[in-house]
Amino acid sequence: MRSSFLPISTSCMRSFLMNSIIGKPIQKLLSNIRSLFESPKISRKSFIVLIIGALSLVFIRYLTPFREFIGLLDLLHLTSSAEQLLTFRNEAQDQQLFDLIYWTLCRILFYLIIPLMVIKFILKKPGSEFGWRKSNSFRKDLKIFLGFFCFMLPLVYFVSTQDSFLMKYPFYRPADVSDIWPNLVIWELFYFLQFVSLEFFFRGFMVHGLKEDVGDYSVLFMVIPYCMIHFQKPFLETIGAIFAGLILGYLSLRKGSIFTGIALHFGVAITMDILALYHLGYL
Repeated sequence: MRSSFLPISTSCMRSFLMNSIIGKPIQKLLSNIRSLFESPKISRKSFIVLIIGALSLVFIRYLTPFREFIGLLDLLHLTSSAEQLLTFRNEAQDQQLFDLIYWTLCRILFYLIIPLMVIKFILKKPGSEFGWRKSNSFRKDLKIFLGFFCFMLPLVYFVSTQDSFLMKYPFYRPADVSDIWPNLVIWELFYFLQFVSLEFFFRGFMVHGLKEDVGDYSVLFMVIPYCMIHFQKPFLETIGAIFAGLILGYLSLRKGSIFTGIALHFGVAITMDILALYHLGYL
């Protein structure tokens, strides 16, 4: 009787120890994982905004360079499409302008069109709830624009004389001064559309998409990726992007509109381009 009882007791003891040491922690872990999905800490709206925002930034990073897009087509065995696009680019009168327009179209797609489609068809909300509407006071907006622009103008002039900025700006610089018109105007029109898209994505889609869960802190959430997209830019511009992101973000949050921010951002950018072209001898 004793010899048959001991193995059973040992087995029971081993089972008890295994459940206590391993089983309970695993059960607790699984319970915690289930609770994440049963009681989400953020709303469905914020979750979608964050996921679409992350995916948009990834696609912009890896599809915007034309050569990388061609490489992706080759990887997907779409070699004929890649060859047609390369032929189209090679036959363009100005390949630099072609690349910049492609760069802009990618940003319009992932910063503007896809977020607007997500807002309308998935979130089923009007774009006006995400800052896509005009402000109620043009006169007040004009004062804000002039105040910030006059403050920025001396800074823009200073950085336009620095080699680190002149190596980066302007984005469009023709091989010959005589070729600058009308291509410069064409580029600046696309450049403007890029700023419309960028402002909507960061100061509209992200700020207004997250504000119901985190309030004004949505601006801080937005500033982090906005700063990161400037990492390939000059150091001073990347630092400035933090403060510009905060100002434009809170401006959009308070006014419920991104259009004053668009005017400010593009106003500073085109001034930088003109000054850089002047210092480089194009104008």
